[in-house]
Amino acid sequence: MKKHPPYLTANRQINIPYLLKIGSHKIAKIGKYLFDKDMTGIALFWGEGMDEMLGDKLKGGLKEHQIEILSEDIVTTIAIEDITVTAFSLPVQTKAIVGVGGGKVLDFAKYVSNLLRLPYISVPTSMSNDGFCSPTSSLTVNGARKTVKSAIPYGVVIDLDVIADCPKAFLYSGVGDMIAKVSALWDWKTAFTLGLERYNDFASMMAYNSLDLLFLRHSSDIESSRFQRSLATSLLYSGISMEIAGTSRPASGSEHLISHALDELAAKPKMHGLQVGTAAYLCTMLQNNPETEGVRDILSATGFFDFVAENPFDKTEFIKAIELAPTIKENYYTVLSEPQSLGRAVRLIDEDPVLQRLIR
Repeated sequence: MKKHPPYLTANRQINIPYLLKIGSHKIAKIGKYLFDKDMTGIALFWGEGMDEMLGDKLKGGLKEHQIEILSEDIVTTIAIEDITVTAFSLPVQTKAIVGVGGGKVLDFAKYVSNLLRLPYISVPTSMSNDGFCSPTSSLTVNGARKTVKSAIPYGVVIDLDVIADCPKAFLYSGVGDMIAKVSALWDWKTAFTLGLERYNDFASMMAYNSLDLLFLRHSSDIESSRFQRSLATSLLYSGISMEIAGTSRPASGSEHLISHALDELAAKPKMHGLQVGTAAYLCTMLQNNPETEGVRDILSATGFFDFVAENPFDKTEFIKAIELAPTIKENYYTVLSEPQSLGRAVRLIDEDPVLQRLIR
């Protein structure tokens, strides 16, 4: 009989966002949402350039509902040491943490809220990955990029008018991060079958359903408002699936290991979702995944492949990343753990017509 690792937190509490708003003109209403939850004093963290873009709307709503900004910063670092200093320098009257912008500021603000055990309101300005609603933060620890346990946001506010104005690269990155669930779930289920991981059926189902919501019910036009709303909702579900599972396994597997390796090796790493989407397509083939054709069709129909092909990956760097990837996390089974995976991956890059366009 296989012996699975014990759950150290078998009966732990599962958190989900209590405040959830997705729609148009939401930035101006954040003040009302905070007032309704009695969060009258906040620490506000901006991504670079976000204050100039959205400050008037957000602060107008805060002033209207008498929400006081007790501390305000523009985030330029994700070093855990800097975040810790910032967190414990905030006024004691602070009732909530609000982060506005992309991944860097959201991870920063999320970790501040986790240290102080304060509610965190996540206000993403792009849909490039599922980090805005995940229970982890991607930070630098002693100079190295690490995924650090945080807490899922108390609230998520997504203004679809802001999302519609973001560059296409961010939307394609979101598509790539979503399709990565296919290879990640295969890795997770296989690790469970080998007796190396626990498995959560509900978390797995939620991750699969997030894919269905995005790719089966709507068109593949990434510029349509319906697609962008579904992308936002799907990425949010993905984040919640990780909270349910107590691990990033529902959303992160072999494809993410390759992306982390590219972040270390590449002279100019690309956006996270572009890396994991490309790697996911390769990894589904390595897995002999029955969903490979569907992955190929979706990434083709949305224009993901065409977009990546405009600025392809360096072949030497990508192969080195595949070689490094299995060493990124100890005792973490994925298809890349198999001894023949590197050789098979190199052959696929050389022979598959799609990969020939994406990796040169």
